[in-house]
Amino acid sequence: MNQKLKKKLLAICQWLLAIIGALIILIPVYWIFISSIKPNTELLTSPIDWIPKHFTLQSYKTLIHTVGILPQIGSTLIVTTLTLVITTVFCVLAAYAFERYSSKGLSLAYGMIVFSAMIPGIVTARPLYDYLKSLKLVDTYPGLILLYTSALIPFTILILRNYLSGIPIDIEEAAEIDGAGHLQKIMFVTMPLLKPAVSTVCIINFISCLNEFFIPLFFSQKIKVLTIGISTLPRANSYDVPWDLLSAMGCIILIPIIIFVMIFEENIMEGIMAGGVKA
Repeated sequence: MNQKLKKKLLAICQWLLAIIGALIILIPVYWIFISSIKPNTELLTSPIDWIPKHFTLQSYKTLIHTVGILPQIGSTLIVTTLTLVITTVFCVLAAYAFERYSSKGLSLAYGMIVFSAMIPGIVTARPLYDYLKSLKLVDTYPGLILLYTSALIPFTILILRNYLSGIPIDIEEAAEIDGAGHLQKIMFVTMPLLKPAVSTVCIINFISCLNEFFIPLFFSQKIKVLTIGISTLPRANSYDVPWDLLSAMGCIILIPIIIFVMIFEENIMEGIMAGGVKA
């Protein structure tokens, strides 16, 4: 078997595996979508109707008028957007300091930050609740943003610092010789090179914020986000599962994730590989 034939067979196998993997991922997503636009009486038909015979937006109307999904979307956008901005800015500067400078204090601080990621949230929930209550931050946007940000900091700093270790310091020294100040080096030299890693942590943190359930459940009563909205969907009885409303809610949560991934897709894999394998 010649070399060209081997390459063609390898390419065909790769495409087949990619197609199979895509189908495994996309079929459930398609099923969620068609379940959200089907009448409730047609959801559990057998055999499955992959192309709905009747279309309806009743589940979305119920979410808007009965569940009050629009305020939940607004609260989710406020908390998630501000969390991503604050986390990214803070962690870029922190990762730069941890990587470019060395001292016992910095090493201890970095170790404590990484170690904090291994502590389950339920362990610190009660004392943290009492502390936030004393500061009057319970059930407030600043309180939720602070909690979301603190949960994302360890992973974000870890990825950004590992990626920074692969950027030669000679580039910054050359910029310094040309007259660049400290802030200018970070903004115009380091940040463009950090783009893949920043894109990676942004999409992962965005998904983490949308999936976060414990923090808004425990620390908020009046402010409701999408994950909490799922637990308050109306049902006929304790055994009834509103699959149509769950599917519509799933689509609403998936849409911003898909858009976010499409925007940053070019840099995500590069950031994961570069930030995840360096020591």
